[in-house]
Amino acid sequence: MRLAQVVHGSEGAAPPLLIVHGLFGSARNWGAIAKRLSSDRQVIAVDMRNHGDSPWTDTHDYPAMAADLAEVIAAHGAPMDVLGHSMGGKATMLLALTRPELVNRLLVADIAPVAYGHTQRPLVAAMQGLDLSALSTRASADAALAITVPDPGVRAFLLQSLDLRAEPPRWRLNLPVLDREMDKIIGWPDTVAGQFDGPTLFLSGAKSDYMQADYRPAIKALFPNAKFAKIPNAGHWLHAEAPRPFEASVRAWLD
Repeated sequence: MRLAQVVHGSEGAAPPLLIVHGLFGSARNWGAIAKRLSSDRQVIAVDMRNHGDSPWTDTHDYPAMAADLAEVIAAHGAPMDVLGHSMGGKATMLLALTRPELVNRLLVADIAPVAYGHTQRPLVAAMQGLDLSALSTRASADAALAITVPDPGVRAFLLQSLDLRAEPPRWRLNLPVLDREMDKIIGWPDTVAGQFDGPTLFLSGAKSDYMQADYRPAIKALFPNAKFAKIPNAGHWLHAEAPRPFEASVRAWLD
């Protein structure tokens, strides 16, 4: 399955960078950062399966997502530097563990190779509960979604995947499959074995609770050369909350 891709910049001396978004995201969420990072390298941002312009499938587990990414890298000519956030971070970790020859340097943004106890099913229900036929503007969609999603930042993020120009209007997310596969998305495959010995940075938001000190043994068991860093005053969506510090951290790691 070929993922939809947005390519920034041209091939240079530095390895190309693959950017992998998180749940409910898309390649275009990363547009500004990807463009700036492409000043000295080619940057490829993808839409994951069941997101954006990529194909919809009946499955949404990490082995399948890692295989999708391996196909992208192989098509461009491996290896690549790889950056993944949240769900995308888990997919890139499994890619590095199963296909290490495809990954040069790895940056995992605010996620660990562990199963989490939270769920995003309420957000799926909120999106599915909107009567899209009654919406004509982004403002009206925001007002309707505010009833069930009070955080304006979360609403703005979700509404980036609402296509009001389509006939009929539609979410650019396979919400039924994401809901059904949510336990796999917040989980971590039990059968993961081996190690990725390449350089790996776990970059987290200082205000996020997704990266706990208790997770470090699990990380080091799979990524023995892992390093850790935090961005002050940023939460889970660290690339959106602190884009310039995030970009600086990415550049420092890749260089």
